[in-house]
Formats: sequence, C-alpha cells, structure tokens
Amino acid sequence: MTVNWQAKWIWGEGEESPRNEWRCFRKTFDVPAAAEARSGAALRITADSRYVLYVNGTRLGRGPVRSWPFEQSYDTYEVSHLLKYGEENTIAVLVLHFGLSTFYYLRGRGGLLAELNDADGDVIVATDATWLTSRHLGQHPRAPRMSIQQAFSEYVDASAWDSSWKELDYNDAGWSNAIVLGSVGMAPWTTLKPRDIPMLTDETVYPVRVESLAKVRSFHVTTALDVRNALNDGSEEHANGILCTGFVVTSIRANCACSATLGFLQAGGCFRALSLNGEEISQDRIYGTTPERYVDVNLNEGDNLLVIDVSGSLHVGKLQFGIYGEESGELSFASPLEQLADHSASTFFRIGPFDAVITIDHQSARELNWEYPVYMKLLGALKRPEDLERFVDWLSPIDPKYVSEVDVFALSVWRKENVKFAVPAQLQNAIIPNNEAGLVPLFEGYDTEVLFDLGKEYSGYLSFEVEAEAGTVLDWYGFEYMSGEYRQDTFDLDHTLRYVCHEGRQVYETPIRRGFRYLALTVRGATRPVRIYGVTFIQSNYPMAEVGRFECSDTLLNDIWEISRHTTKLCMEDTFVDCPAYEQTFWVGDSRNEALVSNYLYGVQDILKRCLRLVPGSRHQSPLYVNQVPSGWSSVIPNWTFFWAIACAEYYEQTGDEAFAVEMYDHIRFTMEHYLLKIDESGLFNVKGWNLLDWSPIDQPNDGIVTHQNMFLVQTLRVAAQMGRIAKEEESAARFEEAAIRLAHRINECLWSEEKSAYIDCIHTDGRRSDSLSIQTQVVASLTGVVQGERKQIIDAYLVQPPEHFVQIGSPFMSFFYYEALAKLGEVRLILDDIRHHYGTMIRHGATTCWEQYPNFLENRANPDMLTRSHCHAWSSAPAYFLGREVLGVRSLRTGWTEVEIAPVPSGLTWARGSVPHPAGGRIDVSWTADESSKTIQLNVSYPEGMIARIRLPEGYTGSIMETKLGIL
Repeated sequence: MTVNWQAKWIWGEGEESPRNEWRCFRKTFDVPAAAEARSGAALRITADSRYVLYVNGTRLGRGPVRSWPFEQSYDTYEVSHLLKYGEENTIAVLVLHFGLSTFYYLRGRGGLLAELNDADGDVIVATDATWLTSRHLGQHPRAPRMSIQQAFSEYVDASAWDSSWKELDYNDAGWSNAIVLGSVGMAPWTTLKPRDIPMLTDETVYPVRVESLAKVRSFHVTTALDVRNALNDGSEEHANGILCTGFVVTSIRANCACSATLGFLQAGGCFRALSLNGEEISQDRIYGTTPERYVDVNLNEGDNLLVIDVSGSLHVGKLQFGIYGEESGELSFASPLEQLADHSASTFFRIGPFDAVITIDHQSARELNWEYPVYMKLLGALKRPEDLERFVDWLSPIDPKYVSEVDVFALSVWRKENVKFAVPAQLQNAIIPNNEAGLVPLFEGYDTEVLFDLGKEYSGYLSFEVEAEAGTVLDWYGFEYMSGEYRQDTFDLDHTLRYVCHEGRQVYETPIRRGFRYLALTVRGATRPVRIYGVTFIQSNYPMAEVGRFECSDTLLNDIWEISRHTTKLCMEDTFVDCPAYEQTFWVGDSRNEALVSNYLYGVQDILKRCLRLVPGSRHQSPLYVNQVPSGWSSVIPNWTFFWAIACAEYYEQTGDEAFAVEMYDHIRFTMEHYLLKIDESGLFNVKGWNLLDWSPIDQPNDGIVTHQNMFLVQTLRVAAQMGRIAKEEESAARFEEAAIRLAHRINECLWSEEKSAYIDCIHTDGRRSDSLSIQTQVVASLTGVVQGERKQIIDAYLVQPPEHFVQIGSPFMSFFYYEALAKLGEVRLILDDIRHHYGTMIRHGATTCWEQYPNFLENRANPDMLTRSHCHAWSSAPAYFLGREVLGVRSLRTGWTEVEIAPVPSGLTWARGSVPHPAGGRIDVSWTADESSKTIQLNVSYPEGMIARIRLPEGYTGSIMETKLGIL
C-alpha cells in the first residue's frame, strides 16, 4: 500500500509524544501558471493523531480515519480548484497529538506527512525541513481529559494566537523549521493505506431556540487531576484498567478564615477518603446526589492541608473538584511543602502508589495489596505539612501537565446560585441566521448562562461568532438530556470548551468532535455585554442518502422509526460507533446490529467493510480479538467477536462479495481455532473475559462457563463452516461444523435444568450452577437453534410470555436478539407491542434518539435514577430494521438480494408505506392498505428489474397486488 512518497514525516521540537499538543504547520510555494489548464492536482496527507487541513485559508478536510498505527490511513484531496496558478499558495495544517492511548487511538508519536502532486504525479510540494511549525500558543495542553475513551476537552485563548495563521499573508517570521523524523515506512507507521471510505459530511445545523437565561455563581477555584496518569508512570501507553493505592495532597490557600464547600464531581473512583488539616472527614458529612459529593468545611487563614485517598480502580482515574468559600477572598491551590517541589508550578503531590495492578479482563492478575503498612496509617498521620517529610520516600510532585488550570465541567454542573429569567426576544437572534446579534445581559457579581437547544442531538463540531472585549471567558458545555428543571449532566464525559476572547468580532470553529443536544454557554469576566452573531453546529457523519423510509397508521411507531433513523445516522462516523457523546468508539459487537439497521436505512456498505477489516488488527492484543478497535484497551467480550464473524457472513449475504468472504475467512479461522482451545474437559466453552451480553443482572461471571456465550459460539462455528466452504477450505469448514455439533450437544446435556425447565445462566469456576434464570439465555437458545424438540416448545413459550421471575431484558441491544427470535416464530405483533412499550417510554420522555438502556436496572449509569446513561446509542436502533423487515415485509432470500421476498405483516395496522435500499442500487418501495375486519389488503410494490421478487399477501388475507419493475441503467 505504501507507494511513491517523497514526503518525509515531520514534527517540531520537544517531546516525541507530547500530551495534548496542538501544532501548526505551514508551507508557502509557487504553482506554475502553465498548470492552470489541467486539473488533477492531488494532496495526500496523514498525521498522528488528527489533523485539520487548509489550502489558501479554506478548510478542506479533517482526518485521518481511525486506524492501527502499523496500518496508518492517509487521505487524498483534489485541490486544483483551490490553487492560485502563477502565484504563491499556502498549505496550513493543524495537528492535534493526543500523547496517550484512547478507545479509538493507540499512542504513536507526533507526526505530519503531506505531499502535493500535479496531474502527472510530479511533486509540487512535500513535507520536509523547509516547512515551518509552531505550537498553537493559544491552546492550553493542560485541559482535562474528556474521558478514558476519548482524548481531551478544550481550552483556547484567542488573545494569545492569531487565527489568521492559515492565510497566505500571515507573518510566520517567529516560526521554526520542522524537524524531519524519517521516511515513509518508519515506525510506528510502518505501512500506509489509502482511505477506504468517502469523506464525512459537513452539514450546518442551527439551534432551534435559546432555551433559558440565568445568572449563576459557582466554585471559586476548580481543577481536574488525571490521577490515572499522574500516579502510574507509563500508563499513557495503554487504556487498560488500573488498580492502585495512593494519595493526592495539596494545600488550599485562603486569604482569611471562612466556611467553604468542597465539591467532587467525578463519577466514581479517586475518592476513597479525605482529610483536611489532619481531620478525617467522616462519610456522614458527605452529601449530594450520586455521583456528586460535597462536604462543608472550615478553612483557616493561610494554607490548609488536604489529603485525598484516590485508591481503587483508575480506569477513568480523574479527580474533579472545586471549592466555594463564603467571604473567603481569593482561594487557590498551593504546594503543601514547597521545598520538596521539583518546580514551583507543582501545587499537587502524590504519595505512592504503594501498589498497582494493570487489569486486563482476559488475563489473570494478582489482587491489589490493600495492607501496605505506610498506606494504612498515612491518612491519620498527616496533621500538618511538616508531617509529609516522614513520607519523603513516597512523596513526589505531580507534573502540572496532569493538573488542569480549571475544570469547566465542575463550574457548569454545580451552582451556589442559579436565578432564571425569561429569555428576551432579542437574545433569540443568537440562533437566527441573519445579521442581528443576540445581546447577552450581564449581572453584577454573577456569571451569565445562556442555554441553547439544537432541537435534537447532533454529532460534529461547534462553531460560533461573537463580539466581545479581550479576556472575556466563554465556557461551553454540551449535554444530551434535560426535562423541566432536571438536567442530566454527563459525568465521566467532559464535553466542555473554554474560549478566551480577543478584542472585537471573532469566529471560532472547534477541531474536536462532540455529540449533544443542549449547549450551555456561561459568560464570565465580561464588563460589557457579549454580542452573539451566530451559534452553529457542523453535523458530520458518513455520507449517505436517506433512501430507507417508513410510515404507518400508528403515529407512535412513526416517531420511533424516526428516532431510530436519526440515531443510526449520528453513529456512522469513520466507523460505526456506539454513541456520539460518551465514547465515539467502534464497539465490534454493536456494529453487527448497527449494520443490519443501516442496510434498511441507507444501503451503504463500505463503512461496514472497513469496520470488519479493522478487527483482526487486534490479534497482537489477543488472538480472541478485542471488543473495540483500534484501541489502547485490551478487552475481550467473546460475544462481540462472535458477532463480528456473524457480521462478516451477513455482509457476504448482503453484497455477494465472495472475494471479501475469502479474505475474512483467514481471520475467522484464526480466532475460532483459538476459541476452540477454551473448550474445557466438560466439553463447554470456559473463558476468562468480559462475558457480557446485556446491561442487566444476568449471572454472567467474567470467568467460567456462560451459557449464552456457549450458544453464540455454536452459531459462530456454523458461520465459520459456511465461510470456509465459500473459501473452498473444506477440511477446516468440516472441523468447525463438527465442533458446533459437539458443543450444542454438551450445552443441552450440562446447562439445561430439568427441575426449572430452562437453561441456567452459567456454571461458576467453583462448579456452582447459577441460581437465577434469565430471559436472555432462553432467547439465545431459541435464536441460535441450540434448543430442539420439546424443549424448544417450552423455550418459545417463554419468549411469547416471559416469566416474571426471570431476569428481564435491560437494554435495546438485547431486544434486537429478542426480536430476531420472535420474528422466527412469526410473532410480529409481539415485536410491535414491545417496541411500543419500551421505545414509547423514550418518546414520552422527549427522546429524539434511542437510549442505551431501559430505565429498569442500575447497571452502567452514574446515578441509578438516570433514565439511561447515553441518550443516543445505535445498538438501540432495532425498530428501523424490524419495521422495514416485518411490517413492510422486505427480506432477502438469496445472496446479494438477487431474490427478495415481499410479504408484509399488518399486525393490526391499517396501512404502511416505505422504502428499503437494494444493495445493488435502487430501492424497493412497498405500500399497503389493509382491512382487518374483512381480511383484505391492497399491496403496491416497485423494485429494480434485476431482482426476483417473491410477493405474498399475509396469511388469511385476500386482495390485490400491483407490481412495478424499474429499469436499471
């Protein structure tokens, strides 16, 4: 893939992989006038970690797509229309280097590679030592982490950096020459691959209204500490979980004695215990709605020693806190023992870690030692700063890069005062695309919050135009959901941006992707009103037409289909992702269901193809393949790998792409052979991993024999056999078929309970059989065909009417499999009733996208009273698939949709109409009107003439069929 590059990898001075560094590059060059007559000039570019590209001041694109560093992706742009022939031109690139691993990026090193070629392939300009570079001096690299899944929030001081740096006439005299790192093929980017999907969209969206206006007061001082990286040297290299014991120490400096409130706003972790001036704070003094924790204290004049036990799980590992002091004067953090600091900037120290363990769910790990003597006695032993000297061997300053200057999230969430006002009509100009500005009022002694509503959730890039005085602070905070006075704050996700204005009118467009519906702007430090000329959002997703449609006589189902469609769109980036807000991660198992939904909505295939190809790149982390890629978190959910293999087969069925099936079979065979090594002496699949299927209290231990995984392995082995036969690998295909038969037999022998007439959930490592029963396990038994005979009749009855004492379904993701099983039983009416019940709850709560969970269990949410964690999750978009497949009745009967069944199922509806994309192009349109009392139906169908249509009226109905075949160009 790596061909014909003359460009060199370049970077700037300093660290090889700096933390959260934005670096700007420029190159000015001439293009001969003679070249104007020919088009075809192409610019190839890639960077580590992300870039924004400008040609002669015009933003051309963002990239690269996520990829493994050893298969680095590059983009190609046609730029002839942007070049000035016979004149000087400028290419400018902003590179965002993360400096740590996330769930969508593995740490490499800072680098930029770019080459502009003319129509003949000759080099016009390429990255080398003549390019100029400067760190973006307005960007604060100490901005807090967004989350463990993502990189960093944003803090930009526009007064410290000239935004015209992208323009031709910018004075770059103070910039340095770039440093050449090496040629194409150097590590870590040993292979370059051309981008395999189209560029994403840019769609401008305006808020629909200013939702509210308030004057507010919050903390006087805040910070966020990256405890994970600060206490565990080398942890930037991965995103694995960490267990450790240790403390964070600082002093709170007060100008006078005062009462104060300490607030801690991280969602769990980094808050085991604390002491102030030697007094341990008892748990009964701590208050607040989970996960927020507050404690009222008395501060002495001068320095107050604060010790926080941050021991425990540090997967997220962020400590967020603020201080509000009544009549305190100035509050600040100060070094508790300045003579021990390596540099005066360090105001926080670490004590420890006394022990640390990296946890990888598919590997064995020892227990964390909680009984280290120094750790056990330390909190009570620190009364005064001088006491720290007794622990000097464990004491070291925390590098300021791990300590943020401010925590905008904490400022946005906690309010000492929040006084609301009616929104003035003129303020609505802030969201209306005209020339009038919305004027933000100021309140003496308060900050001003303006809340914008985009009308529904979107995913992309915030942009705004304002007029303000220099130094005015604009704090932006995006979140997904509110209802009345309740605002669901995004704990464990920092979607904030601090922007410090320069003087006058200015436009800013963030280079960081976010997903939200609501956007809070808090204006701080202004002495004259801020004028807002525009707030816009650049919706960015995989490019596709909205080919699929659905509408019927039930308006609730129509609303549900629409939120399913919109959710799927927002979760199609450069891969399928789980959600546009919390993670933006390609979860392998989620994408199988997302792809099926997308097939019925958009009919695009390249996005799935690149998703499927990314997964085997994780074999260096585990031969079982990891559950999110490309990622620094080495985690295995066996079911997710099984769903990947099933999705490979379903891609073949959808497209008929035999070459791709053969390509993927090598990878399926590789991992299946390793999964078969986990069959134990009982003949069952017994594995240590994250043995997940649903967010609910199923007995699914992370080590042992989990029934639903055994069943899905049976199905996957059958899929492997099918793919092997396509690849003409008959011997291995037969081996997998035989393994599937043996495993299914052992499941029925060992995991069926005659006493309970159901499959148990698991067998624990100590041999204990699970006491609970779940509907999830019975669903999988039916869906995979593991259950047969009389037992199948029993199980299918459970599906039609789930027993109340069974663990019930906790997420729409699991509902997808439930609906698949019901569809096999012909129970379409039950599918629709369940959709109305669960998704109707979302609609009644104002949802514009599908929730991650149902509000009936505690799993995976910061507060048990939350309706869900993520309010936009594509694994929940099942209705868009099943309404098209079952109600419209459009189903493929043969590979590549060369033969299609059209057999609608009215299920009490009086009419329905819609479209389903055909993978070869065009679409299948269906409309029908039914009279249930007379059992008559009129069915209209149109479809591309290249396919065979098998059209059937519903069982028990009579009526007419009007059939139209559309020509193919």
